[in-house]
Parts: sequence; C-alpha cells; structure tokens
Amino acid sequence: MKHLIEPVDLTPQEVDEILNLAEKIIADPPAYSQKCRGKKLATLFYEPSTRTRLSFEAAMLELGGSVLGFSSADSSSAMKGESVADTIRTVQCYADIVAMRHPKEGSAKVASLHASIPVINAGDGGHQHPTQTLTDLLTIRSLKGRLGQFTIGLCGDLTFGRTVHSLIRALMRYEGITFLLISPKELKIPDYIRADMQRKGLAFREAERLEEVIGELDVLYMTRVQRERFFNEEDYVRLRDSYILDGEKMELARQDMIVLHPLPRVNEIATEVDSDPRACYFKQVLYGKYVRMALILKMLGVEA
Repeated sequence: MKHLIEPVDLTPQEVDEILNLAEKIIADPPAYSQKCRGKKLATLFYEPSTRTRLSFEAAMLELGGSVLGFSSADSSSAMKGESVADTIRTVQCYADIVAMRHPKEGSAKVASLHASIPVINAGDGGHQHPTQTLTDLLTIRSLKGRLGQFTIGLCGDLTFGRTVHSLIRALMRYEGITFLLISPKELKIPDYIRADMQRKGLAFREAERLEEVIGELDVLYMTRVQRERFFNEEDYVRLRDSYILDGEKMELARQDMIVLHPLPRVNEIATEVDSDPRACYFKQVLYGKYVRMALILKMLGVEA
C-alpha cells in the first residue's frame, strides 16, 4: 500500500486486514501505544477540517509518533504560489507519511506522483474521501455485524458529497447491497458513478422523499448540502433544507436501522435525534480514530 487515493486502491482483503487491526486496537489500545515511536505524520490541510485532521493527529499520537503540518492553505507556502508537487517534495524531507486534504479534485493523486513516502488522501474536493469510507465500513460492520446483505439509503448532497462517492465505490464490492439514492434532482449522484453501478448490475433506485423510503433501510447515511461546493449562494439557500431528519421521520424507520453522518452537520439532523439509540454518528467519529491508527500502521509497514 504505497498510497491511498481512493477506496479501490485497497483490495477487499486489505480492507478486511485494516478493519480487523482496528478492532484489535479498540480491544487493547495500550498494546499499540509505542508502535510508531520515532515516526512523523505530516498533515497538509489546505481546506478546513475538524474530525479528519484531529483524528489523524490523535491516531499518530496514540501510536507514539509525532505530528507536523498545517491546517490552512493560508499558513503554508501555497499562499506564495507553491505547487502541490513542490510542497510534497519538501515535506517528505521531514516526515514518514502524509495525510492531505485539498479543495481541488485530483490533488492527492498529483502529490502521490511526486512523493517518496506514503500519501493518504484526506479528501480532495468533491471527489473521494477513502479514510472516511474505512470509518464508515468499520462502523457498519461493528454495529450491524456484516458488510453486505443490507439496504443503505444515501441522503442529501449526492453530487458533491465525496464521502458518498467513496462509500458507494467501496460497497460495490460486497454482495447483496441495495442502494437508495435520496436527493433533489439538482443534487443527484454523478453520471460516472451511476454508470459504474449499472455496469456492475447493482440494485439501486433514486428517490426524492426520505419519508417514502426510510422504512426500508438498514443504514441511513445523511449528508449536508455543502455551501463550499456551490457556485452561487442562491442555489445553496434553495437546497440546503431539502432533507431534515427529525423524530417524526425516525418513527417511520426500523428499530434496528442505524443513522450515520460524516459530519459536520448543519441542520439536516435535528438535535432531538441525538438521543435516539439508532443515532450512531458520534460513535462513527471514534471509530474513525481507530481505523486511521490501523491504516497508518499498515502503510508504514509497522509490525502490528
């Protein structure tokens, strides 16, 4: 595993190995507390982040390693016009592994082409977010007991939602999954992903009303309408409240359905849902730290 740019860079066997290792870490964190002693992670975040950046940093620190980097393009030489290629050539002189977030699609791939150390894509524009996908897979497997044989609803911004794009690409490789794609017509899944699903013969259908399909779901994956992906404020304001999950809608859902969200949320999940035992998005955050610990160990080739 030289680099991780999109979920399919990992074979299903490699995904299983990472998830299995994450579960071992969850069971015995002290056993892994010095595994990365002397190793350094560089976090290159050209775009705002809370969970992804902090979970990478917490993961490396809990493995006994150290962290350097920047949390905004404003605090890096990107403000002076430095290219991603030159930045990565510089950073590899200081670090052993890189986690990079960038607003432009394909930036992590560009970095990987010029890097002599492993590069992890921590989100590139509206394209892919593979470590969020590993988090989602670990959460689903831990809470539902399986990866496969379930119905998942992906709701909200499916056009620009990189977490949705990555998760669909990853779940395509598991048996018996039905996808319900829930969005306004302006925010439907991109054509290239729909074509992939059709080519692979996957079971999916599209819907515009969450309340009409929520009762069919084993997993509901909510997403926010992302202001930063829109070209004008008028379209964002018109679509931002398209879907709000509240207690009334939760009454229509199965008792064993789980609700996930990559966060941050704005208002697409009412706070009244937080107390529902089916609301698992903050558990999901914790799983993200452990899966990134496992990924760092694997990509650095550390004996675990």
